[in-house]
Parts: sequence; C-alpha cells; structure tokens
Amino acid sequence: MIKLTAIGHLGKDATSNNVSGKTVINFAVAHTEKYKNQQGEQVDKTIWIDCAWWTDKVAVLPYLKKGTQVYIEGQPEASKYESNGNVGVKLVCRIASVQLLGSKSDGQPTTTTAAPTPQAAATVDDDDTTLPF
Repeated sequence: MIKLTAIGHLGKDATSNNVSGKTVINFAVAHTEKYKNQQGEQVDKTIWIDCAWWTDKVAVLPYLKKGTQVYIEGQPEASKYESNGNVGVKLVCRIASVQLLGSKSDGQPTTTTAAPTPQAAATVDDDDTTLPF
C-alpha cells in the first residue's frame, strides 16, 4: 500500500455529494514549497491534491472552508485529464483521515464568519467511533 500525507490549505469550500447511496466529501489541498533557484531568486512551487473522502461524518463539512489548513492521510493515485486539447495528470487522494489545523485568519480578528471555526485541532478518522464535534 502507498500512503500519502500532506499539510496544506483548502483552495475552496468542500462539497458533499451522494454517490450510489454513499457520501463523498470533495476538496482540494494546496501545498507550496519555497526555495531559491541557482540565480538566487525565490521560487514558489504549488502542488494541488484533489481529495475524495468517502465518509458518513458530514458534521465536519462546515469546518472545511477555503483557507483552512489541514493534515490529510490517504491513498494517492494519478488521474489523467484533458482540458482544451491538452492532456495532463493530476494527483488525487482517497482520504483515510483529516486533521483540522486552523485557518489563515486564526489569531486575527474577523468581521464575519461563514461557518464556525474550531478552537483546537480536531482529528476525524473513519476508524473512530465518536466525533469530536
């Protein structure tokens, strides 16, 4: 088995769909590596991971908002796609667990919030029998 672990920020709010009577939560996680190239210029390289989490624990959905930092674990696979005549490959992860780490606005005052923000990191595993919410 191959296992993928990553820490990154959600690119947009997660969505929930029902497929053949089962619930899947979809979201995309971005991780940016920063380094200096041979000319001494800073380079930002962002890797996107499309995530599919097959779970009945939809109570976490309001917390999976754009900008939220998460730690994910799951099984990776490459998926071929075509866009405007160009063929490419994207990284997809079938999620086994998600840990909420916070949001970009943590520690800073906000004027409005679209959803409640967790006060502490929360882990949601498909093997857990209780929800931390």
